[in-house]
Amino acid sequence: MRIAHVAPLYESVPPRLYGGTERIISYLIDALVELGHDVTLFASGDSRTSAELVSCRERALRLDPRPLKSEIAAHLSMLDQVSARADDFDVIHFHLSHFLHFPFFRHIAGKTVTTPHGRLDYIDLAPAYERFPRFPMISISRSQRAKLAGANWLATIHHGIPPDVLVGDFEVDAEGTYLAFLGRLSRDKRPDRAIEIARRTGMKLKLAAKIGDDDRAYFEEVVQPMIDGDQIEYVGEINDAQKQAFLGNAAALIFPIDWPEPFGLVAIEAMACGTPVLAWNCGALPEIVDNGQSGFVVETIEDAVASMRALLQLDRRRVRAVFEQRFSASRMADDYVAAYRRLLNGQQQIKAS
Repeated sequence: MRIAHVAPLYESVPPRLYGGTERIISYLIDALVELGHDVTLFASGDSRTSAELVSCRERALRLDPRPLKSEIAAHLSMLDQVSARADDFDVIHFHLSHFLHFPFFRHIAGKTVTTPHGRLDYIDLAPAYERFPRFPMISISRSQRAKLAGANWLATIHHGIPPDVLVGDFEVDAEGTYLAFLGRLSRDKRPDRAIEIARRTGMKLKLAAKIGDDDRAYFEEVVQPMIDGDQIEYVGEINDAQKQAFLGNAAALIFPIDWPEPFGLVAIEAMACGTPVLAWNCGALPEIVDNGQSGFVVETIEDAVASMRALLQLDRRRVRAVFEQRFSASRMADDYVAAYRRLLNGQQQIKAS
């Protein structure tokens, strides 16, 4: 198949630092190319890919130090580039937020598919989608798609990563090491909960996370005063090369979210390292974490503290095995290829399992 992928321009593909969406796009494209498909990526020019790269902006927006950037103008320009080449592809796969591309591709909606990577409970999304009901969609979790139940869902496909990207040390002495928090230091991600769990269990906690402009006030007012540099340590935003050691040497990943997480990529990254996950019963996490095998799903801080001993005793090789069975990039690519074929056969309304 001739497949186009259209990535957001906020981060490169793959991202240099934080950026789950762009990382998944990279893994999916590489797996599709390995399967023999002809893949084209529309993304920022600083992206690295095994596909044909069409540069739609010299560099990704977030790490571009130049002032006065226009996110809307950059994405509109990219959509015009995609439209000009639409006849070159069998399938055009969009990864953009909030349906920005819909008006441009209404006439060929049936050869497009959209994977939204964020939450779908914004009050304006359902009314907007009602104006474009022919656009096929692929969700990244059952929880995510439930927020837009009336959409033309083609499939639900969980994320996957290549098995050799992250491989942990299965002999880590869980009792003598640290808990890990990885992601964003935002109210939604609740690093304050992670800190409280560490304090109550007497374990060290390392926070490796991005501080976005919108999150800086929360960090300075709530999180920073809780960081003592000893038991609670902030190590900054880390890249892929640093992630292996950070997750692989951790006793467990603490994922105490307080929002409808559409997937939770960091959870399967931890599992790939054999590191068990302590996650909140929120969003997609009950779909991702196999209770008692790859981690535990809890409701409260008290539950989290009570679960800690059992969490640290989980077999790290078993955690890795669950990852390999459920969350490989090859499985993800196979699922997407099957969805593309249903799309081309005109079967957009098939219910996903």
